[in-house]
Amino acid sequence: MLASRPPTPRPPSARLRRAGYLFSLPSLAFLALFLVYPLLYNVWMSVHDVALRGLLGEATRFNGLANYRAIVSDPDFWHSARLSVVFTLGSLLFQFTIGFALALLFARPFPLNGLLRSLLLVAWLLPPIVSGTLFRWMLDGESGAYNALLRAAGLGSLSHDWLIEPGTSLAGVVFANVWIGVPFNMLLILVGLHTIDPELHEAAAIDGAGAWKRFRWITLPLMLPVSVMVLLLGLVYTFKVFDVIFVMTGGGPVDATTVLSLYVYEVFFRFFRFGEGAAAGLLLLIVPLVAGSIYVLRLRGEGEAA
Repeated sequence: MLASRPPTPRPPSARLRRAGYLFSLPSLAFLALFLVYPLLYNVWMSVHDVALRGLLGEATRFNGLANYRAIVSDPDFWHSARLSVVFTLGSLLFQFTIGFALALLFARPFPLNGLLRSLLLVAWLLPPIVSGTLFRWMLDGESGAYNALLRAAGLGSLSHDWLIEPGTSLAGVVFANVWIGVPFNMLLILVGLHTIDPELHEAAAIDGAGAWKRFRWITLPLMLPVSVMVLLLGLVYTFKVFDVIFVMTGGGPVDATTVLSLYVYEVFFRFFRFGEGAAAGLLLLIVPLVAGSIYVLRLRGEGEAA
């Protein structure tokens, strides 16, 4: 008796396709209004000489790439770019390393595992403005918790104004951003660890491989795709951080924490150079856009491979 073949799926009818387009109209309108239009308007501003009077209705003048040349020739722009690179790399290094270590810890069952993991998520769930305000208080030179802890440990000579001194202010905001980003890294890495077959570790242990060798030759290679995804997402989120730094230092002291996002803010709202601010904002988008494109391409490649 011949086995019956599964029915061939029919292509959607024209009515169903039209219904799909209608259902997608609200989301498309939302994207056009709050994403496409502001982006296109920003591009238009970046090639025009836009002053405060221009936003109030006065005619603006097309100036081509003059705004981009002015931004690229500004030493403050390159100073902010260097600070953004240091801030991003420092944050990613500690977020990923600490998140990986915590994921390895919580991958094994132990008492209060779920409770401790939930408590760690508080740092990620709090609004960044709240987290920035919390760390600004804790790193305060006079009444901060960290200076009080140093004095209680007999290390009062190490206490100082962490966010007021240029030498330590950037480290202070990196510290706060690491605290915010560690739970995000931990969760994604923990999901990846759960996809590794435990039998691989058991077989390696039977063959005499210790914990370090199992981690080095099994866990790390199998976690490489997940690690790349986590780092790419972290790069997209960290490079454009504004609120935490703005609340903690406002870009100071003496521009010691003025990363690119704060530089764009100052050009726009402090000096009212709207055309140059739009150009700087588009330049700021380059790194997240490249990282996001790589992330999407990797997801598409994994989907096709599956």
